[in-house]
Amino acid sequence: MSDNTLQLIWLRRDLRSRDNTALYQASQNGPVICIWFSFPGQWQEHNDSPNKLWFWLENIKVLEKNLSVLNIPLLTRNLNRFADAPEALLQVAKELGCQNLWFNDEYGINEQRRDDAVEQAFQQQGFNCHRFTDDVLIKPGQLLNKQGQPFKVFTPFRKALYRDLTPEQHQPYPAPAKQKPLKGQLSSDPLPDIQPTLSETNLWPAGEKAAHQQLKAFIQDKSESYKDDRDFPARPGTSMLSSYLTTGVLSVRQCFSAARQANSGELDTGNAGLTTWMSELIWREFYRHILVCFPKVCMSKAFQPETDQIPWKQDTDLLTAWQEGRTGVPIVDAAMRQLVATGWMHNRLRMVVAMYLSKDLRLDWRLGESFFMKHLVDGDIASNNGGWQWAASTGTDAAPYFRMFNPVSQSEKFDPDGDFLRQWLPELRELDNKSIHNPNAGNSLFTDESLYPSPLVDHSKARAATLEAFKKIKKQNG
Repeated sequence: MSDNTLQLIWLRRDLRSRDNTALYQASQNGPVICIWFSFPGQWQEHNDSPNKLWFWLENIKVLEKNLSVLNIPLLTRNLNRFADAPEALLQVAKELGCQNLWFNDEYGINEQRRDDAVEQAFQQQGFNCHRFTDDVLIKPGQLLNKQGQPFKVFTPFRKALYRDLTPEQHQPYPAPAKQKPLKGQLSSDPLPDIQPTLSETNLWPAGEKAAHQQLKAFIQDKSESYKDDRDFPARPGTSMLSSYLTTGVLSVRQCFSAARQANSGELDTGNAGLTTWMSELIWREFYRHILVCFPKVCMSKAFQPETDQIPWKQDTDLLTAWQEGRTGVPIVDAAMRQLVATGWMHNRLRMVVAMYLSKDLRLDWRLGESFFMKHLVDGDIASNNGGWQWAASTGTDAAPYFRMFNPVSQSEKFDPDGDFLRQWLPELRELDNKSIHNPNAGNSLFTDESLYPSPLVDHSKARAATLEAFKKIKKQNG
């Protein structure tokens, strides 16, 4: 029941007015005011990329305008680290006369510790703290297997989630109603000036309107062919919604609800593209479940601890060549150049380059995980860590250690005409559709490494060495 006093909403990774659980619930109890903090010191520690932070800030600007239409102020304040949040929030609450703080939970271990500290500080001062499950369909850790333990394998996790998921759980909330203008508002700090390193900023229009247009276009125009097209990087076959999900401009409920509705309410049957995409959304849920139930993965720890016994390399020259797209493997180099230029990489290629780094070069997978976070506009600790540990065969439900993509075969299969390679490797444009995948295989044009480098390693030899390394630790650990 409404008490009609001012309600304080703390926004984080939920930069939207529609389907924002904390915002909507708070608005049912009185007029609302929102606050958002920058944490540059914490962002640096977390390897959050300038591209993601720039996109966050662009969306803050749009959200501020959207909320102003509803007469809801959005304050912005600059702190440094998460530890500064309890005192800062209490001060704002006291200055505004707010007895209630509302926010949606986040699931990284530092974020959970921060939120627990905020809740404790508010309770000690006699204030109320209201927390909500919003970033996921089902609260991480809620689903357990028949033994009462957290799921470690995706397929039974998905089946359990589908079994327990009710339509109400993914029914989006409306935006709060327009309220009367507030008086005596506090001033905001200027937003940090963070410039992206990516060059193609036009790929990432900010705001809920742009996100919903993208979602609608995907459901209507791409979903039918998504199951097949999603693996071909030269085709516009993916949803391109990951950046909006990461910043919370779009909620997983909005995505899942739209897909399920378009599929006549079905989860496992009907439009194969939509069922595949909904399953991909559940991978996002699964990795958040792993993050909460096994927080060591937040701390640069392998899910399978014995894999830390593998002699992972720390070779700076190999790492730099991989980062700069100079490995001599066109599909890897094109993908890395796409990442640096756009802040994004096609998911098939994320698997290819991660497996190449961890199994062909046998570099420590954490080096790749960190580099991705420093460049991705959609960098998400749970999904990024989960993907890297899957590729390196160190994670839960990971690729078997003996599964190693042949990057040339992947290139030939998923970019058969070389269109993606030609887009990002102009030096190879004149090669025919066969030679472009492996230009150093008997092509005298590329004996000069100033044109294009020779491969850093021989795939078959690297594969054999990595297999031996895994077999050795498997034998040592029974």
